[in-house]
Amino acid sequence: FKSTSENLATRTLWLLVLVSLSVCICVCRASLPPEEDSAMENIVTEKKAEESHRQDSADLLIFILLLTLTILTIWLFKHRRFRFLHETGLAMIYGLLVGVVLRYGIHVPRDVSNVTLSCHVNASPATLLVNVSGKFYEYTLKGEISANEVNDVQDNEMLRKVTFDPEVFFNILLPPIIFHAGYSLKRRHFFRNMGSILAYAFLGTVISCFIIGLLMYGCVMLMKQVGQLDGDFFFTDCLFFGAIVSATDPVTVLAIFNELQVDVDLYALLFGESVLNDAVAVVLSSSIVAYQPEGDNSHTFEVMAMLKSFGIFLGVFSGSFALGVATGVVTFTKLRDFQLLETALFFLMSWSTFLLAEACGFTGVVAVLFCGITQAHYTYNNLSPESQDRTKQLFELLNFLAENFIFSYMGLTLFTFQNHVFNPMFIVGAFLAVFLGRAANIYPLSFLLNLGRRNKIRSNFQHMMMFAGLRGAMTFALSIRDTATYARQMMFSTTLLVVFFTVWICGGGTTQMLSCQRIRVGVDSDQDNSVSGSERRSTKQESAWLFRIWYNFDHNYLKPILTHSGPPLTATLPPCCGPLARFLTSPQAYENEGQLKDDDSDLILTDGDINLTYGDITVSTDGSGTHTSGGPAFAGATSDDLDRELTYGDHELVMRGTRLVLPMDDSEPPFTDPHHRLRM
Repeated sequence: FKSTSENLATRTLWLLVLVSLSVCICVCRASLPPEEDSAMENIVTEKKAEESHRQDSADLLIFILLLTLTILTIWLFKHRRFRFLHETGLAMIYGLLVGVVLRYGIHVPRDVSNVTLSCHVNASPATLLVNVSGKFYEYTLKGEISANEVNDVQDNEMLRKVTFDPEVFFNILLPPIIFHAGYSLKRRHFFRNMGSILAYAFLGTVISCFIIGLLMYGCVMLMKQVGQLDGDFFFTDCLFFGAIVSATDPVTVLAIFNELQVDVDLYALLFGESVLNDAVAVVLSSSIVAYQPEGDNSHTFEVMAMLKSFGIFLGVFSGSFALGVATGVVTFTKLRDFQLLETALFFLMSWSTFLLAEACGFTGVVAVLFCGITQAHYTYNNLSPESQDRTKQLFELLNFLAENFIFSYMGLTLFTFQNHVFNPMFIVGAFLAVFLGRAANIYPLSFLLNLGRRNKIRSNFQHMMMFAGLRGAMTFALSIRDTATYARQMMFSTTLLVVFFTVWICGGGTTQMLSCQRIRVGVDSDQDNSVSGSERRSTKQESAWLFRIWYNFDHNYLKPILTHSGPPLTATLPPCCGPLARFLTSPQAYENEGQLKDDDSDLILTDGDINLTYGDITVSTDGSGTHTSGGPAFAGATSDDLDRELTYGDHELVMRGTRLVLPMDDSEPPFTDPHHRLRM
């Protein structure tokens, strides 16, 4: 009994000692000076910042690994000549797989330091100041969390970290894609089909937007009747959806076209339409958002509000166009001796065009597109040969990486985006509306255009253009930019499915569609000599009439001022303007006289201004295609002989005293008739 009492006393003593120590520690902790308390908080904050940094690095590493895996698989596909899946579709598949793993395979342990407090407010402020023991802390709004996900804040935080700010797409990823489209534009074939391209891009996009908007409004009304609509969805929302899904991005089809060397006119029609209708869709969507009738109801139809939106469309597009062209023109670099500085300046001026347009309230997509076209026409001729190669390779690389990054992110977003709204009726209606909207764009406009075209858009071309209306990066970027409302969330979720379907199914079936429509392949886009000389002159008359006046003005006055190529102004301006001409003409222009660097001059020159010189023989053409010749060697030459020389011979073209060297294909003998052999 005695030993039991001693043990009990000992235990009681130790318990008292522990309690005393605890009290002392608490008192000491409470009596710590504010400096030491702040130091401990700083240590905790630094540890959290370090953990956040490691998490951000791991998130970026995921995308880098996705791009690396995509590139390696692309190499394997190209090595095996596998054309059923393009690199963009492959990037989407890899993004989907990683998204599944992040959403369902990784669970972040809950942080016990997280505290959930309730505070009733009428709105969600962008920033929140919290008073904790006299210290104010600023918190920023990250997004809405549903009631059943309050306990999974850590998992939501991880998914939110791999979800980028939509402005990243518009300000960082989209500019190099759009600029590369304009900078690498093949102007010869673009100008040859300029009228048709403008019709498809402007009128066709507007038609598609309203057809899709009307059909989706009917679908929404049906959803409301059957009780399938859980939020507001107005007609302006339907038009906005029609605008964003009208932006085509047939990158998969065009890549296969380029690899197979499909008919150049079909390539030009598809590429030109996709380049311009992206710009039209952006401006059209912003005009629809700007639709604001007077009164309390902002979704009623009002003529003045519609006219105002139409005026905004014209003003924004024309302003963006003017800004892009002006920036491209003023990029007149004279740093040829320092190629690295020259390339850096060219790159920064190109990118700043997009940001300048957005800062001024215009559309950066339109501005940077026409900046690229203008710089390819003017500034490119002023660059040194090294910078010319560097700029082309630089923007080609940026376009490749940005495009594949966006498509990888699309696949990832299908599982990491936390506010998806998938409605089966809306999805089925969207697919049907997109199909009918594309058909209403292609077939009626092709019929009308063929009434005035000599080189008709054949029915198999129309079917191919209908099939190739893929949706891609621009549609995704426009839909993810605003996902705050129920209607925008449903649009975004449906847009993802539309992009997946068109890229995988339509893009993957391009080769089979070409074979089914019997569209010729293996056509050299630079030396397309499959047409006769008379057909070449007909195409020239058809495509050049809109640009004859512009081309003469550009060739004789703008290029000598803005570039080092073209005829000197002393040869084109009147003699009375001699001092001004000598002041504005660069010394290099005199050195480059006779070597005009213009890829599309043989397609948009006025036939009446052309003289073809073969040795000491001159051949002139008029607007009707009639030839007149001078010189002994042409004493008995026929018109067909001259057509053959125009088509296959190497010749020099003389225009108003300026000699243009235009190398032509020499795959066939230039002229074999011994009675009419030309003296070379």
